Amino acid sequence: MGTYLNPGNSGFTGIRNDTYVDKSGLIGLINDTIETPRRLTCISRPRRFGKSFAAKMLCAYYDKTCDSSALFDDLKIAADEETRESYRKHLNQYNVIYLDMTNVMGKSGGQNIISFIQSKVTEELASMYTEMKIENVFDETLIHVVELTGTKFVMIIDEWDAPIRETPEIEKDYLEFLRMLFKSSGTTDKIFAAVYMTGILPIKKDGSQSAISDFKEFTAVKPRKFGGYAGFTEDEVQKLCQEYDCDFAMMKQWYDGYYFRGVGSLYNPNSVMEAIRNDDFDSYWTQTSAAESLMGYISLNFDGLSKTVAELIGGGEVKVDTKRFANDLVTFRNRDDVLTLLIHLGYLAYDETTERVRIPNEEIRMEFNRIVRDVKRDDTIRRVRESEQLILDTVHGNAEAVARQIEKIHGEEAPLHYNSEQSLRSVIKRAYFSYGDEFLLFEELPAGDGYADMIYFPKKDSMMPALAVELKWNQTAQGTIRQMKERRYPDAIREYGGEILLVGISYNKEAPVGKRKHSCVIEKFDCKDCR
Repeated sequence: MGTYLNPGNSGFTGIRNDTYVDKSGLIGLINDTIETPRRLTCISRPRRFGKSFAAKMLCAYYDKTCDSSALFDDLKIAADEETRESYRKHLNQYNVIYLDMTNVMGKSGGQNIISFIQSKVTEELASMYTEMKIENVFDETLIHVVELTGTKFVMIIDEWDAPIRETPEIEKDYLEFLRMLFKSSGTTDKIFAAVYMTGILPIKKDGSQSAISDFKEFTAVKPRKFGGYAGFTEDEVQKLCQEYDCDFAMMKQWYDGYYFRGVGSLYNPNSVMEAIRNDDFDSYWTQTSAAESLMGYISLNFDGLSKTVAELIGGGEVKVDTKRFANDLVTFRNRDDVLTLLIHLGYLAYDETTERVRIPNEEIRMEFNRIVRDVKRDDTIRRVRESEQLILDTVHGNAEAVARQIEKIHGEEAPLHYNSEQSLRSVIKRAYFSYGDEFLLFEELPAGDGYADMIYFPKKDSMMPALAVELKWNQTAQGTIRQMKERRYPDAIREYGGEILLVGISYNKEAPVGKRKHSCVIEKFDCKDCR
């Protein structure tokens, strides 16, 4: 067993020795591509979403120098009738070339990484097959090994785009290396039974990465059949919570929020496991290097970006066009390009049906809250300060100031959308977007005879009261409060036991644009009254 050639199954053995969520179904999808025109697969996912775990699993499964049956025989891939036959057929049958590109970059030092890869793989091949002929060109050496052994390679490249993202000066040589391996179907078909490649960003659309344009690509925007292997599914998290006696509702609040068609809810796997191991719901995202880049992206000077960030932090959703994104970290033409990048980095969840994005969960919202206060743009600073002041005015019962600020935020809406229910929610979310320090936001909580639109529920250590906020048209603010009581909205938080503030805001829908004065009533509500 080697480092780059046939690394064995020790990596996956360590994974199996710990708490393991069965993702072996991925093997069946790759097996379906073996010796077909679809043999080249590229998966893009954010950091800490299980890419390396999957790579180690595939190494253990395909590597011919080890017997991995004990690691897989109790998993879904071996039990499923549809995959059982192919599972046995391909188990430990191939020479595996495994390249973790971040690791390769670290070990190569000052040496050209292409020369480093070729020399190391060739060296390990020569050690394994002493009679092999070493050719002057790397792909010809691989072809000779296949002819000598009758065994093709499965190649696994983890973080394939790391050299391009981190050392762009070597991009040309690196892409030429990949072109040599994967661009010629004659060469590729002779060498590889299958290739599995992971990265953070999709393949560029401008043709500059044509070396890998033959790969079938599955991204965070369109994962298709690989969606269930991008994170933990709802069922998987529920089982983990039952096994380890964790609060599933809290797990969902903190780490859910990603959603793929045909799969449903997806959870950040790294954060779920950290919460279980530490018995603590916290933001583990901040411990990744991806967190360092958020500041730069949300600080970019594009029209509407500051307003959009405020709406997202507040719990809103916004429409985004993902189709024009250049698939790199430097080419931004507008707000949509920034939002699309944040989807690929895992900061935003994307619904391909509605083409809308949102901040997926409390963990990521905490990161946005932390970063947005350091953004130096004047309009962002203003929005943060105004939102913080609005919360203080609400808590202190300054109804006039609350009405004035909501009216100002509402005035940013286009006249066509001014009175829509979705717009009214958006106004509240943008106005109170800095709530994350003190509150958790719950929407549409069952509440007696209806649903409480938005309740800002104080965090465990907060001294704040709970806030139930509604914005209505064509009725008085006091009438809004009365409706909240009649529909028994406070029932939604009756177990809270602390102080609740009912915040009713209203305006005259028929008044001319620019003269729709808002009024507000803030009333304390005793939880004893809702029992």
